[in-house]
Amino acid sequence: MLPKSVVFCLIGLLSSQGMAESFDSGFYHARYKLTDPYAKAVDNHGDGFEDLYGVRNFREVLKGVLFRGGANNAYNDQGRRNTKYPLPKNGLDNLCEEGFKTVVYLYPTNYDKAPKDLRCRSIRGSNHMDYPQIRISKARVLLETIFAAIKDSEMGPVYMHCWNGWHASGYISALSLRQFCGVSGSDAVAYWIRNTDNNDGPEYDDHKRKIAAFVPYADLMIDTTTQRKICPQL
Repeated sequence: MLPKSVVFCLIGLLSSQGMAESFDSGFYHARYKLTDPYAKAVDNHGDGFEDLYGVRNFREVLKGVLFRGGANNAYNDQGRRNTKYPLPKNGLDNLCEEGFKTVVYLYPTNYDKAPKDLRCRSIRGSNHMDYPQIRISKARVLLETIFAAIKDSEMGPVYMHCWNGWHASGYISALSLRQFCGVSGSDAVAYWIRNTDNNDGPEYDDHKRKIAAFVPYADLMIDTTTQRKICPQL
């Protein structure tokens, strides 16, 4: 992996030669080198890909387009706090500098204490990153956000996160695999379970039922060429 300072210099050089400051999804798929939808670039304690410090359990869902995970509050070397918070400052700053355009917090808890957007210099050039809060009950809105990123590479990748990177982020990721990749209900549930450290309890049974029962939206379908490009093998 090239250090971020070197990437910044390369971007500046390309820009000065008149080339666009944007990359398609293949750039981010190659950057994090995640070989399957179960692999992590950042582990449960927030360690791994240094330029993503501040997140937890960072996984790729749709190649180079959608990533999922948690917020590193409990293990953060730059200041620890309760798990039930949005992303810490270093997590937001690093995602912005990585070129993420949209980062979504899936719970409302303590969101009032978080910035709603950030501006930074990123590896894609000048970046404005939105940080909305959208509950998983608004699945249609979340899928529309992902659909927009699939259709427009200028948007950059999307990161959707909960507290640990297990339940809520896994839920919308499973729905995304059903919506955009044609994954069956049973395979999507198995994906959710495999990426969740704790899946016992009636509230998690509800997640599994809803994943299995989900019916994809006809107007958010993508073509088979795009599917081959971004969909993983489960």
